Amino acid sequence: MVDLTRRSLMATSVAAALGASVSGVASAEEVAETDTPGAPSVKGELKRFSTTAFGAEVTGPFVFDDGSFLYSLQHPEGENPEPFGRAAVGYFSGFQFSFDGSNDDFTEVGIPDTEAKQRQIRSESGDYEILFQGREPIRGGEARLGVTQTPDGTDITQDTFAGTQYGGAATNPDCNQFVPTNDEGTEGYLFTNWENSPGCISRVFISQDGEGEWSADLDDAMNLTNTSSFRDIGGTRINCYGDLSPWETMISSEENYAHTRVSLTNTVGDIVENGSGEGLVGGCQFWNRPNPTEISGAIDTYADDGDVDTNWSPQGYWALTGVEFLAYHLGAEPSDQSGEDNLATTPIDDVYPNPYRYGYHVDIRQPAAETPDPIKYWVMGRSAWESPDIQGDRKTVYSCADGDSKGIYKFVADEPIDSYDDTDDIAGTLYAPKITNDAANASEAGQRNSPAQTPLEIEWIELGHATNGEVESWIAEYDDVTQVDYLETHAETSWQNDPAAALKEADLEVIENGNQNYITNEEIVRWAEQYEANGPDGVDEELRRVPFLETRAAAKEIGASIEFNKAEGVDSVDDSQPGDLVYFGISEFNDDLANDEGDIQMDRVDGGVVYRAELEPNYNVSTLEPVITGPDFTDGPEDADDALRNIDNVYTMRDGRVICCEDGFGGPARSYPNDGLYVFQPNVMLDVDSMAVGYGQTGEVELTASALPTGFSGGELTVSVTNPDVATITGVEFPENLGLTESSASTDGSSVTIRVADTDRAIQSGGRKIPLATLTVRGVDTGTTDLQVEVESLDNEDGNAIDTEARSGVLVTGPPTVTGGSAPTDPDGDGFYEDLNGNGRLDYEDIEILFDNFDADSVTMNKSAYDFNENGRLDFDDIVDLYGEVN
Repeated sequence: MVDLTRRSLMATSVAAALGASVSGVASAEEVAETDTPGAPSVKGELKRFSTTAFGAEVTGPFVFDDGSFLYSLQHPEGENPEPFGRAAVGYFSGFQFSFDGSNDDFTEVGIPDTEAKQRQIRSESGDYEILFQGREPIRGGEARLGVTQTPDGTDITQDTFAGTQYGGAATNPDCNQFVPTNDEGTEGYLFTNWENSPGCISRVFISQDGEGEWSADLDDAMNLTNTSSFRDIGGTRINCYGDLSPWETMISSEENYAHTRVSLTNTVGDIVENGSGEGLVGGCQFWNRPNPTEISGAIDTYADDGDVDTNWSPQGYWALTGVEFLAYHLGAEPSDQSGEDNLATTPIDDVYPNPYRYGYHVDIRQPAAETPDPIKYWVMGRSAWESPDIQGDRKTVYSCADGDSKGIYKFVADEPIDSYDDTDDIAGTLYAPKITNDAANASEAGQRNSPAQTPLEIEWIELGHATNGEVESWIAEYDDVTQVDYLETHAETSWQNDPAAALKEADLEVIENGNQNYITNEEIVRWAEQYEANGPDGVDEELRRVPFLETRAAAKEIGASIEFNKAEGVDSVDDSQPGDLVYFGISEFNDDLANDEGDIQMDRVDGGVVYRAELEPNYNVSTLEPVITGPDFTDGPEDADDALRNIDNVYTMRDGRVICCEDGFGGPARSYPNDGLYVFQPNVMLDVDSMAVGYGQTGEVELTASALPTGFSGGELTVSVTNPDVATITGVEFPENLGLTESSASTDGSSVTIRVADTDRAIQSGGRKIPLATLTVRGVDTGTTDLQVEVESLDNEDGNAIDTEARSGVLVTGPPTVTGGSAPTDPDGDGFYEDLNGNGRLDYEDIEILFDNFDADSVTMNKSAYDFNENGRLDFDDIVDLYGEVN
């Protein structure tokens, strides 16, 4: 199968050791590769800005306020010519993005069709200049950039310690975020993630001269993770991507692949039901095993000896590399971890990392202080985080987890996150996704949807509510567990007398019944049973920790759609608002997304998909719409050479364009092996709002345009109602900033044609919605009708047509009320129509009206107006919630 070829190529690539989530585990019943409709495709323009050097991923993009641009050269092939053979961070000298919403500000670079081109970073718009490279001396030579140390200042590398390390020290620079220290934004601190274990976050002072060139001061640089404040929270591991918070601090995300409790589609309930975790258990159960990464080889030996039935590799076990080095970083005495027969002859018994302290978003508070203050957002859940995206309300956070069979999660704080004086008091609710629209379609007559053509509808399932301090207190209960505990808890044989026998006995016990040093299988199943019976607030106090410390396992146990494969990016414009777009990057659309199980059963696209979602009034997202689909790996170079393949980081610029970085493993399809950086210019989106209007009453809906580039000159559009017996258009008003405007309505009120010209160049570029007109509509009879937009023309300042996408709205008339048919209103401006009788306030009569009309089209066709419990559907709990607001 193509997939096996894919995995083989991954296993031999430099990127595989860092990017793959499963090694040696075949996915269940995966459907063979087909020619998927719409793969590759893009709704807009995709233009290649750069290709990176051979062996490297494109990671860590950052755009400065003046349009200057940098990214990381992550783990390049060492045989590349200097300076491209060593990990680095560099910027593009002589180039600045213009933020005009158009890709015309740079020249596309061609494909690297010679070996010389493949071994360098290339662009037609600026030269890549190195700011700094990994392992450079910093602070006068007392440390090396990106290299973690023991408390006594010894570099932690395989040159100084025996054992495994997750990637070579300081070879994997990833996320970059700049925090300015002056008003002009020409100097400040660049924070960089180094994706290793032990993890590292560096801070380097950089400045820009009068010619626009940037330079770094390495004497002022520091590895933040070598400070006592980081060791106090357990240090970090596998710091991948991240974000710049709305309060201008670096958010570093820990991509802890080794958090997986169960492999792939399995659940903890499966283990309990089967009476054994054989073939089901995940890598995290062996966290405190002596020589933990050797568990896969040990299982092979046990299978050969007949102690287990089959050979298998626990998902995420390979990411246990570097756990012993992390212990040394925290102060443990070095221990012999190189014994024969998969045995560490001297288990670590003094200081050992707590697994529940890794897999979080880390906020670098007081970023310009002599020693910044790191906090981990324990309450946002534990996973293999690639990145977070904090919305403009400063409360809502969307996060993506990298690896196979993972999730996209949401966290909503009770108050703005930066408003808490004590970060322990940060309180909020953690959610997991439930995809509601695909599995039924996939099961009908064996038909599979194409991910290029199928939006994903999401219902968010509440996992639990807690404070940051509460979750940390639960975590602290496991701080003193060591490798010796693994042996003494799970084996009756004395490890001092017979270490080989004790280790085998312990391994087989953990495989069968789970690791008793941490949260047990039985606790997770008991939490899920109480959750199903009583809801998230009805579980025993001691079980509240489960969804925060075992997030993936808990979500799977209650049926969430933990099926995404390598969710590697999420971003929106800074200070996002309702109506703005959030972009989600799924690097590969295969495995659990394309097998015969679960909520998503589509055609596979190994090249991945980029989705966008519109922020609703409460900052929720409920629909993921595909906008970029990568190539099938059955496609030839003529299709794949210029397509986006295996999206990694996504970065939304302030003009609405999206930087898309590749992490393609050098796989098949293309004629060249390099990853590239593309810029996505979305089509202009023309939207007409949905609304509810009272029977016989009038209301107003906006016609808006998103992603208009600078240079918009004007256009002609027609808005129509599909059923004029339900509603008619009775008037049009225009914004004052549009220079010339005109409208003409049909005689029956079914449509209106508008013409606008931006003679004063008042409309600037941006991803946000720009009003073009406000339409007055009148409810003629109870019912539902679509509001449709047809584009006659939309031109730029050169007279060329602008590519557009038109979106329909829904207009609901009614329901008629006992007060004479007044339109429902939204008295508190939250996007929900609590005032069903239209008297301007919420009262008991509104509840009666909703109850009496619950099955009417005027309600069922406008679920977003009446979904008061915000679960993505209409149900009787909406009536109960509305009743609760009255009382």
